[in-house]
Amino acid sequence: MILRNILFVPYYLIRTAWLGRHSTKEKAFAFIKHVAHRANKAGRVRVVSEGLENLPKEDGFVLFPNHQGMYDVIVFLAEFPRPFSFVSKKEVKNLPFVKQVMGATKSLAINREDLRQSMKVIQEMTRRVAAGDNFLIFAEGTRSKMGNKMNNMKGGSFKSAVKAKAPIVPVALMDSFLPFDSKSIKPVTVRVFYLPPICYEEYKDMTTNEIAALVKSRIEAKIAENS
Repeated sequence: MILRNILFVPYYLIRTAWLGRHSTKEKAFAFIKHVAHRANKAGRVRVVSEGLENLPKEDGFVLFPNHQGMYDVIVFLAEFPRPFSFVSKKEVKNLPFVKQVMGATKSLAINREDLRQSMKVIQEMTRRVAAGDNFLIFAEGTRSKMGNKMNNMKGGSFKSAVKAKAPIVPVALMDSFLPFDSKSIKPVTVRVFYLPPICYEEYKDMTTNEIAALVKSRIEAKIAENS
């Protein structure tokens, strides 16, 4: 992905940063999508999406996919049809291109060891989701490193969606660990399944841990169905 685009990398970095400061989120997202498509083509990665019709018609929802590898965010940057922001751990926020993409998509970095900072991120995400922004968050906290098997999802990751009374969209990723976490350079197909949203009326009487278990069970069932 990098070697076949190496001559364009400086332009991608500069253009993404400029759009993040001076353009709309729609234009910035469109350019990032273009870059992600170029990366996929260079890396011979094909993404097949199913269930896009399940997405809420109105913005202001949160995507909760399983977390398989470092490639996961690129899946959504390349193929998701609407602008979104995401929450990442603070350790990656200053990496080249990650920094520019986070700025352009108005994404948030969270420090799980700093309770006060974590609460500020939750409050900011809640405010923005309630105002109509879409977010993506990996509720497992870290990639599973077990292929298509999952870690438990953390209940705290669902607090913003609950506070904003937002639809929760479970997303099942399959083979997303292969592009970056395997040693092969063979062509890869990554599959993405958008499951029916869980609306506030369905989960309002549940604890966040119960919601996390429900989302995990639905993702695992979809993976098992398609394995």
